Amino acid sequence: MNKRTFLKTSSLLAGGVSLSCFAGCEPSAKKEHLRNWAGNLEYSTGNVHYPKTVEQVQAIVKKCNKLKALGSQHSFNKIADSNENLVSLKDLNKLVALDKLSNTVTVEAGMKYGELAPYLHQNGYALSNLASLPHISVAGACATATHGSGVKNGNLSTAVSAIEFVNAAGDVITLSRSKDGDQFYGAVVGLGALGIVTKVTLDLLPTFNMKQVVYRNLPMSELKNNFDDIQSRGYSVSLFTDWKNKNINEVWIKSRVESGNITPADLELYGAKLATKNLHPVEDQSAETVTDQMGIAGPWYERMPHFKMGFKPSTGKELQSEYFVPIEHAYEAMMAIEEMHEQITPHLFISEIRTINADSFWMSPCYKKTCVTFHTTWKQDVDTVMKLLPIMEEKLAPFNPIPHWAKLFTIPPKVLQLRHEKLPAFKQLANRYDPKGKFRNEFLDKVLYNS
Repeated sequence: MNKRTFLKTSSLLAGGVSLSCFAGCEPSAKKEHLRNWAGNLEYSTGNVHYPKTVEQVQAIVKKCNKLKALGSQHSFNKIADSNENLVSLKDLNKLVALDKLSNTVTVEAGMKYGELAPYLHQNGYALSNLASLPHISVAGACATATHGSGVKNGNLSTAVSAIEFVNAAGDVITLSRSKDGDQFYGAVVGLGALGIVTKVTLDLLPTFNMKQVVYRNLPMSELKNNFDDIQSRGYSVSLFTDWKNKNINEVWIKSRVESGNITPADLELYGAKLATKNLHPVEDQSAETVTDQMGIAGPWYERMPHFKMGFKPSTGKELQSEYFVPIEHAYEAMMAIEEMHEQITPHLFISEIRTINADSFWMSPCYKKTCVTFHTTWKQDVDTVMKLLPIMEEKLAPFNPIPHWAKLFTIPPKVLQLRHEKLPAFKQLANRYDPKGKFRNEFLDKVLYNS
């Protein structure tokens, strides 16, 4: 599938192309056409800048008319794309400070969670949650409201206590939870619209150990009356299904281990049986890549993600979609998707069902509401997937689904805009720091500004 065909079938329709300032805005620029990690998207410009300092970011921003920041390139749509200039943050990835008085850590934007976590653990600290992949960058994950799971756990941006970014004028802006109130809550899940994030400060917990166990073959019918109980069985819980036979293939339960006290797991969970070996979410794939199961205790960062840092994440060549629905509709929404099982099962690797606590970030899908998410890892057949997504969205329509910002979706912009009640305030905030739209791109113009 070439780039032209992909863009025609995606929800992100092509917009106008403006003139670049010039190919080399700064000496760090390279001419290369990058792709996202899964290979379904080639970025639209070969002008890629690799700053190593905040000052270099400022210089690039001042010299370029249009640009966008790239994190770890784990987005499946064009949210981080540009027709003119890309700023890769891969070399802006240092640890800035560990503050043991405030129990926070400040990192540069390109730092990956899998790189940061071992350092924190060695120094007696932990993060409250991690996504299923530790390979993603801190800034990119927070800017798109990326998340892990757990009814009491918010998305990854809820750990942010301060951010630093370079605005369209090239000025360094710092916003914090303690000093900037609403502006802070508008900026953290910023979708790259306010500027180039250069530093992030995260709240820390004392380090802890975790264990995880897996149960196999949970009847979906058990979730009708027991969804809340099952999702509360651990610190983080994930349900995996291929939508065959009204069955949850695997239930992953990750729990904190207090003071080395490991309680044996129940052998059964509402009819599901305790697994006797490590399992990949896609059972026919090697479990070598997944974090240790079988109730074996280990550091939080070696249990909370699904996949190990040193291995290929997930299945590799894939597509992903994800929809957030208020948690009170969890079972009904699940069964609405189940109605199309014959259509979707041949084209997916697996779907994952998770819960995320409510938060206060304006552009978060969980703004003021706890959600359940339906995440699907699809086989990389773009044409088929982009035809199936509108059907899935129609099935979920009674529950007002909101898509993950960095996944594939086809919900019309006008509908999506109405589901983000703080969008008008967010656009005002973006205009404050980027009045001429330097950081706007085809994605933002279509999804947020198309009226």
